[in-house]
Amino acid sequence: MNIYFSDFFGVSRGQLKKYGAFNISLLADLPLFVDPFLLFNSKKPKYRDLHDRMIEYLRFLKEKSADENLPRGLLDAWYRFPEVQQNWFGFCGKSNRGHGLGTAFADALYSNLGKIFGSFGAEQITKGSHLEKLCLIRAGVGRDNISDFTNNLILAFLLEYTQTFATRFVAPELRRPCAVRKVHFNYVTESWESATFILPFYKDDYVLLTPKDILTKDDTWINKSDLIDDFESIPYAIANEALRAQINNYFRNMLPRNPTRRDENEAAFRTIQQFPETIDFYIKQKEDTGERAVSISSERVQFSERLYLDHFGELALLLKEKTGFYTIPGNTYDDALQRVMFFKDVIENKGGHRFFYIDGSPLEREEDLHILYRMTWYATRSDVTTEANDGRGPVDFKISRGSREKTLVEFKLAKSSHLERNLERQTKVYEKASDASRSIRVIVYFTAAEKGRVQSILQKLKLRDREDIVLVDARKDNKPSGSKA
Repeated sequence: MNIYFSDFFGVSRGQLKKYGAFNISLLADLPLFVDPFLLFNSKKPKYRDLHDRMIEYLRFLKEKSADENLPRGLLDAWYRFPEVQQNWFGFCGKSNRGHGLGTAFADALYSNLGKIFGSFGAEQITKGSHLEKLCLIRAGVGRDNISDFTNNLILAFLLEYTQTFATRFVAPELRRPCAVRKVHFNYVTESWESATFILPFYKDDYVLLTPKDILTKDDTWINKSDLIDDFESIPYAIANEALRAQINNYFRNMLPRNPTRRDENEAAFRTIQQFPETIDFYIKQKEDTGERAVSISSERVQFSERLYLDHFGELALLLKEKTGFYTIPGNTYDDALQRVMFFKDVIENKGGHRFFYIDGSPLEREEDLHILYRMTWYATRSDVTTEANDGRGPVDFKISRGSREKTLVEFKLAKSSHLERNLERQTKVYEKASDASRSIRVIVYFTAAEKGRVQSILQKLKLRDREDIVLVDARKDNKPSGSKA
């Protein structure tokens, strides 16, 4: 049963572990990201050199940003990049087809480097320059954009890293020469150059490996959430008394009477835009605690390996061995419902619940449930679209065969604060928007209290005992251990 890189390319997990690469899934993206701060703060000269090269290219972009009439063609050539989808990281649960760094990101980079970040590349407060600055000031630019941008700027390294492993361990028939665009930037001709590498090949595209020690889960070390949450402490790190007073005064003037947390966050964001130098003081704090970034990212990646590789992989094998899960016939509704019921049975009666726990704590994110459910559609003849958006917002899964036969599946945690609203109206809106004939709602609970809450909501909405609303009991306190089952 092929799920991971090691399965598809006939290499051992031990070989990947020794090489330092993450064993990616080739069925769906995993929510891991390349953190450029881990390159900056690394003790490895190779990584620090990669960061220096990234900053060198950003300095080039900053110089070009001085031209307010830069032709659109050059702006696209220099500032716009595709997603490096071949590393199978990011938010896209269906496959590895993400959105990339489009026109909005290119325009933001062009504008901010030339105006807001006029001192970029010549900072006096921080130890170095950081491309994460862009996500701190620009709405809609997050960890996935920063990771995508970093991947593009270190693409040559990732290609060489993968090529070295592939030529040693991957069978010749599973690898081939691949011409890759935008690998090296020529500062003389001011253009990107292509190059050819011997790479693992799967479904008409090459596959990239990424070192685990430059990956993180959830967020990069330098991020907007921390900046906003810690904003009130930043002025105290500013030695310039006049500047500190101006920042504090502006922040207070942005606050209404009896401010809420949201008001405080908005005031902080406006103050940062007015005084962008506060970003450098925030980054300096992050630099001074850089060793924590390394340890935290390592812990998060280890957690991801246990969850996505060990637990999810074992659950998929359990589904295959103990049920007819991967050979279910029928239309999309019957197919989806039977898979949900098999999933429910394995979780509740065959020990599958244990895969939902890491060190005794249950899954906290619906995104992880989505990844798991996507893996259960291995070898299906249906088109399984994750977070499909047909005009009324994204739905978790759309299962379809052709343009007419569609079923929607929503996966939710019982503790979700939006559960009642979702059950009441959301999926019906999705059905209308996508012309899906049926929908299924799946709710996973981990405690008796969560079960009671769900049942109360279903009673209130008069949705009890419906076939298309499936509750999955993932509690561990009401199930025997594996040795007693």
